[in-house]
Amino acid sequence: MKVTVTQQNLAHGLSVVSRAVSPRSTLPVLANVLIATDEGRLRLSATNLELGITCWIPAQIQEEGSVTVPARTFSDLIATFPPEPVVLSLDTRTQTLNVVCNASVHDIKGIDAQDFPPIPVPDLNEGIELDLSAFKEMIQQVAFAASADEARPVLQGVKLETAENEITLAATDGFRISVRKELLGNPARQGFSIIIPARAMSELARISGEDDKTVTMVIPQGRGQVIFHLKNAELVSQLIDGNFPDYRAIIPRSYKTRALVSTPAFLKACKQAEIIAREGNNVVRLNILPDEGGPGKIEVNAQTEETGKSDIQIEATIEGSSLLIAFNVKYLREVLEVVGSPNIALEVNANNTPGVVRPVGSDNFVHVIMPMHLG
Repeated sequence: MKVTVTQQNLAHGLSVVSRAVSPRSTLPVLANVLIATDEGRLRLSATNLELGITCWIPAQIQEEGSVTVPARTFSDLIATFPPEPVVLSLDTRTQTLNVVCNASVHDIKGIDAQDFPPIPVPDLNEGIELDLSAFKEMIQQVAFAASADEARPVLQGVKLETAENEITLAATDGFRISVRKELLGNPARQGFSIIIPARAMSELARISGEDDKTVTMVIPQGRGQVIFHLKNAELVSQLIDGNFPDYRAIIPRSYKTRALVSTPAFLKACKQAEIIAREGNNVVRLNILPDEGGPGKIEVNAQTEETGKSDIQIEATIEGSSLLIAFNVKYLREVLEVVGSPNIALEVNANNTPGVVRPVGSDNFVHVIMPMHLG
């Protein structure tokens, strides 16, 4: 193998795939990145066997070939180079990659590309084409609500469902549920339901480029995998096996009190209250107070013995009766950061039943938060 590639393209490609490198693995090759010539371009791939990322970058190819080299060593080295051409050439006998940039010459010991786990090749004709900007927004509004608890793998995933011309993403950690739906530009040939690790979804949003308009999602038959194909990159993820909670049954269908409030004002109040509340379980009390003669208000209160207390009032248009309810302020802040609408509706029934956050003017997003005990 002998190729010439710009330092910028190589550094970019390595940053795309590096998050799939396995930091702790019994297989040395999983700490490596695969470098291979591929139809006039250079292909970089990394995998930890659960998540795999591939990126293609422009290159001048003098001689075909492939090798794997330690990802961290190679990335750190390329990052120190000036923005000049980099020449990579492989000694196949010793599997050593010679790396030349200007007057600096380096040899990196590699492992044979044959030892690298095979990366599946998707049949793009079998895929569903999704609008990338809408799909990224869906991921942003849902993935954060997935659990980080490894004891409950199903809750570490995002449920993706398609039915006719609609796609729905849902995630829950047992304390909150985030659900976002969107119309499909091209109706799916058949409905399906899968659970994708939330981390893989977040990585997909991260690696998509400026010139990507669509992403093609392929679910190969019987493989337990999903593949997302972009213009110059591809992500493959193992699916999570198991039964996802019936989140639709948990979303309240009615409310007794509904407050319409400015998203930025509510977010600012939550950020201020969180500074006090984070020292004591993140509890924030919302006192929802209607006013017969005009706009009502929400009092946002946080109090901890260690730090002090915080009282913030925000205007709100309220229908229904007054109610005092407590939530985890971190959960409130996180949904307000992604809801994406100027105003939200907060719907509640009682201080011991879930609260619902919805964007005003759109019915494609709903977020449910379990209340905290009013101690």
